[in-house]
Amino acid sequence: MKYNFDEVIDRRGTSAIKLEGVPELWGRDDLIPLWVADMDFATAPFVTEAIRKRCENPVLGYTSKPDSYYQAIVNWNKTRYGLDVEKEMILFVPGIVPGLGMALNTFTDKGDKVMIQPPVYGPFHWLNERSGRILVTSPLKLVDGMYRMDMEAFRRDVKGCKVFILCNPHNPGGVVWKEEELQEVARICHEEGVLVFSDEIHADLTLPPHKHRPFASISEEARMNCVTFMSPSKAFNMPGLTASHALIFNSKLRRKFRHYLESSELDLGHVFAFLAVEAAYSHGTEWLDQCLAYIQGNIDYVDAFLKAHAPKIKAIRPEASFLVWLDCREMGLSQEALVDFFVDKAHLALNDGTSFGKEGEGFMRLNVASPRSVLEQAMKQLAEAYAATISPCEE
Repeated sequence: MKYNFDEVIDRRGTSAIKLEGVPELWGRDDLIPLWVADMDFATAPFVTEAIRKRCENPVLGYTSKPDSYYQAIVNWNKTRYGLDVEKEMILFVPGIVPGLGMALNTFTDKGDKVMIQPPVYGPFHWLNERSGRILVTSPLKLVDGMYRMDMEAFRRDVKGCKVFILCNPHNPGGVVWKEEELQEVARICHEEGVLVFSDEIHADLTLPPHKHRPFASISEEARMNCVTFMSPSKAFNMPGLTASHALIFNSKLRRKFRHYLESSELDLGHVFAFLAVEAAYSHGTEWLDQCLAYIQGNIDYVDAFLKAHAPKIKAIRPEASFLVWLDCREMGLSQEALVDFFVDKAHLALNDGTSFGKEGEGFMRLNVASPRSVLEQAMKQLAEAYAATISPCEE
């Protein structure tokens, strides 16, 4: 079946944060929203069909987790990643960020040190700061246009930490980590007694020919010393269903986390969560392959456009996800002026690079998961703003 990703869908009136948040954050409503990390494509149709079919029964009562839900997760991980998962290793969480917060409450105490690698997903910063943990940063290095881990600094910085939060694949840089990098992380964290939380929300969005490596698959040390968070929400455009799961292979760690979740019924889920996950993982391969091809086309388009019309803005081509990290440092603008350029001149709503840490200064994050016509209009506006800002003699 051929799916249509060119369709422009009017999301007004749906309480979409991507739209409704624009006037609140930028004080205007004339910006093309290319910020929040959901897609402007229709949610995978087999997911919405499963929800529609469930609604044919007029009773929306309490819902248990069917065996078919667990089996779908088991099958997807085995087929996609060669990762062997058993039913008891799967724990439902109501979203990746809430799940990370719950894991922090389970495995750390106030005053404990937690390490992250900026520039990295904003909630990694504020989850720790708001919960009284001490945030330790071990910045990534930009090498030949792609972020890499500084393993010497990593070993030094992680000492004394209780937890390391790994972004795998990386957001906002779109890095699919090399096996040797993950092996070294596993070794160091095992030696230092540091538990790894691996956020793998973008795993299913890994772009061919790159291959995602679940942290738990790297070694026995990794498998027994990690809490892995996964979800079909990003790949199948269903984040509003808040249906995620943690995979924990270490039975001692698993019992502890399960106790925390069950003590407040945090793993209860809702009537649409389990059937949506099952539908995505059971019927999603063809749809996802086409979606990834479309996203890759959008990345190629943006990269080529910038090189031709705004050469001081460089796209760091992601190896995974629909998020493109824009290196704008050659424009020579302060971060405030850079944000103003995109908002007031280009009329685009992007994520400010510094929301991923101070290491994001000079950068902006662009979401390209939109119909091509939307991106074409956005690039047209960007080119006009660029031409009015950068003198030809500066090129």
